[in-house]
Amino acid sequence: MKANGDFEIFLATAPGLEGVLCDEVKANGFRAPKAVNGGVTIEGRWHDVWRANLVIRGASRVLARIARFRTTQLTDLEKRARGVPWKTVLRADVPIRVEATATRSRLYHTGAVAERVGNAIHGTLGVPLSDDAHTSGELLHKRGFKEAVAKAPMRENLAALFLRQCGYTGTEPVVDPMCGAGTFVIEAAEIAMGLMPGRARTFAFEHLATFDAEAWHKLRDAKAAQTPTPAVRFYGSDRDANAVAMSRANADRAGVSAVTDFQPLKVSEIAPPDGPPGLVIVNPPYGARIGDRKKLQPLYRALGQTLLSNFAGWRVGLITTDATLAKATGLPFEPPSAPVPHGGLRVTLYRTRPLA
Repeated sequence: MKANGDFEIFLATAPGLEGVLCDEVKANGFRAPKAVNGGVTIEGRWHDVWRANLVIRGASRVLARIARFRTTQLTDLEKRARGVPWKTVLRADVPIRVEATATRSRLYHTGAVAERVGNAIHGTLGVPLSDDAHTSGELLHKRGFKEAVAKAPMRENLAALFLRQCGYTGTEPVVDPMCGAGTFVIEAAEIAMGLMPGRARTFAFEHLATFDAEAWHKLRDAKAAQTPTPAVRFYGSDRDANAVAMSRANADRAGVSAVTDFQPLKVSEIAPPDGPPGLVIVNPPYGARIGDRKKLQPLYRALGQTLLSNFAGWRVGLITTDATLAKATGLPFEPPSAPVPHGGLRVTLYRTRPLA
């Protein structure tokens, strides 16, 4: 912690998306944003921790870094950890979880590191240890609306970053022709309406000694008052009628049903809505085995043919694990972005400029 009371705050994201998250953090006016491995660092105080959890769409969690020291011995680690002013941050009646990571460290046994720090905290403050706690609580992609999910759902924080990579700012229509649980469509609608991703959930930081409930409610209420009505709508379709029903239910819970439209359609049946062109973004099935991927090529080919025939002026963003599937669309993709881990796989975003 610095002399002025500021400390480093780390916003985690999937490797490969640090720069995209950094752009979002900058756009939201946080101080000293810097892209680093696995996320973005900023400088601030607890108010900034709260605000980051509330407004940042692309982070998976927010970590407050309140102390720093160098040591190479476990006994010294515990001694120094006992010197951290834990009572200014933690409450003695709220359980905590201690985790540790080690990279090129002499203290390579992370279990032992976590145990020594846990002993120090419990010994100085009497805090009970538990398996569950960081400033965000549950991972931040859990907005609180997507109760119904399809197979291999896209996480909301990844969807938000992929939308940003595609140049989406909330002012154009979005179409997802394989919408699944509706994540891309709902996320796009929320961005357009200025709805905060953390507006309807609780956070672990609400149980810290640093938490000011009155200031938190003022912050949340002030942000909630800023909800413009978008001039465009957001469209999802899927050949699976159950997926369409899930998407509608999720959109309703998110409060965006008035600006979203979900229909049961095959890929070959989709058509651009009335109005200006915008963004088509789609996360098709990948296929875990080579044979599966070959079977998926006709689906990708049909998608590409439909978009090339009907969606002149629209940009396309497509997420897949396999360059051959992307190529099967026949779409004029630009050089792809770096692969990103998602659901145990590595996926790549392929983008086009406006189609001719």
